[in-house]
Amino acid sequence: MDIHHGPGNQRTIVRERPGGVRVVSDHYGHGYIAHPYRYGGRDYYRRSYYYNGRMYSRFYQPYLWGGVPLSVYAPQFYFGAAYYGWAYNPWVTPIAFGWGWAGNPWYGYYGAWYTPYPAYAGPAFWLTDYLVSQTLMAAYQERAAELANQQVDGPPLTDDVKNAIAAEVKLQLARENAEATAGGLQAAPDPAASSVARLLSDNKPHVFVVSSGLSVNSTGGACFVTEGDVLQLMGAVAPGQPASLTVMASKGQDCSKGTAVQVEVADLQEMQNHMRETLDQGLADLQKKQGTGGIPAAPSSALAAPQQTAYATNAPAPDPNVQTELSAQTKEAEQAEQEVLADPAMTGGPSAGGDVAGKPGVPAAAPAPTVLIKMGMSINEVVALKGQPKTMVGDPAAKLIYIYDGLKLIFNNGKLTDMQ
Repeated sequence: MDIHHGPGNQRTIVRERPGGVRVVSDHYGHGYIAHPYRYGGRDYYRRSYYYNGRMYSRFYQPYLWGGVPLSVYAPQFYFGAAYYGWAYNPWVTPIAFGWGWAGNPWYGYYGAWYTPYPAYAGPAFWLTDYLVSQTLMAAYQERAAELANQQVDGPPLTDDVKNAIAAEVKLQLARENAEATAGGLQAAPDPAASSVARLLSDNKPHVFVVSSGLSVNSTGGACFVTEGDVLQLMGAVAPGQPASLTVMASKGQDCSKGTAVQVEVADLQEMQNHMRETLDQGLADLQKKQGTGGIPAAPSSALAAPQQTAYATNAPAPDPNVQTELSAQTKEAEQAEQEVLADPAMTGGPSAGGDVAGKPGVPAAAPAPTVLIKMGMSINEVVALKGQPKTMVGDPAAKLIYIYDGLKLIFNNGKLTDMQ
C-alpha cells in the first residue's frame, strides 16, 4: 500500500490487488476501483468511482509512452457528427446565460477568484465555464470542512486564461468527433492519438486544468497546485520525461502564478482525462438545454441521443462494494500512519548509529544498501535509485519520510537530510 500526500489533509492511498485490480482511495474514503478486462482483442480498465455520495463508471485504455504507464480515457458514448459540429462552431450572436450559482457555498468560496463569462460567443466558451465550475464545485464538496479554514488569495482567473482553456476545449471536441467518425463506437481510439502523448509531442502550446491537488517540483522546491489551477505547456516533451509547464492561474495557496513547474506525464494524463470526461458530461447537459435559457436551438440533425460504445456495453459489471472497500482502505492507511508516527525514531528518537528500532534489546533490521544515496539528493533522485517507497508520511512541502524495508529516508523541503 502506497500513501501519497497532497495539499492540506489530502492524500491518495494506492493498493494493487491480484489480477491487476487497483484500489485508489483518498483521505475521505472516496476514489475508485479499476478492473482490467479485454474486449475485441484490446485491453481496457473499468473504474468504478465513489465520490460525494455518487457511484459511476469510466473506461480507460492502458498505454505505455516512453516507459511511463498511462490510463487513457475511452469515452463511454459518442454523439453524432452534426452535434459535434454545432458544439464546435460559434453562435451567430453571443448570448448571456444564468448559471444559478448565487448562494451556493462553493461559489461563495471561489467567487473572488472565478467568475463566469458575461456572454458566450459559442458552445466552447460555455463548456469552458462548465469545466471550471464543475471542477471547483467537486473540490469544495470533497473538502468543504478543510477549505472553510482557508481563503483564496491568488489573482483572479482572467478571461485570457479561460480563452486558452476554450481553445483546448475545441481541440478536444474536434478529436472526439474524429474518433467517433473513425468507428469509435466499436473500438476505442488509438491511445497514441487520443492520449496526452499527442499534446506533448506536437510542439504546440497547451493548457491543463488541475483536477486534483498535486505536489509538483518547482525552482523553489516542492509546491502544490490545487483543483482549477491552470498550467501551460510550451514545446514538446521527450518521452519518459516530466513535462515543464508554467502556472497560468493559481489560487495563491502555494505554486503562485508564473511559477515554472515540472509535472509527471501520468498526472497530465489524469488532467486530460478529467477534461474529456467533464466535457462529455457538459455536452450531454448542453444538448438538453439547447433552445432554452438563451442558448440557441441546435438543428434537428444534432439532437440524436449519444450512442454507447461496444467496449462499455460489454464491460464486466461494476464493482458492487466500492464504497465499503474504499472506506476500509482509508481507515487502514490512517492506522498505518499513526503506527509509523508513534515510532520514536520518527519523532526525534535515535538516528543512524543508535537504536533504530527505538526499543532496548530489539535489534534493528539491516538497512538496505545506500551507497549511492547521498545527503542533499532530491526526492526524484532518490526514487530513481531505490524506486517508490513502501510508505510515505508527511508533507512534501516541508518534512517528508520515505519508508523502505529497514530504511527511513527523511526529506526537508524536497532534499534528503537524514537516513535511519
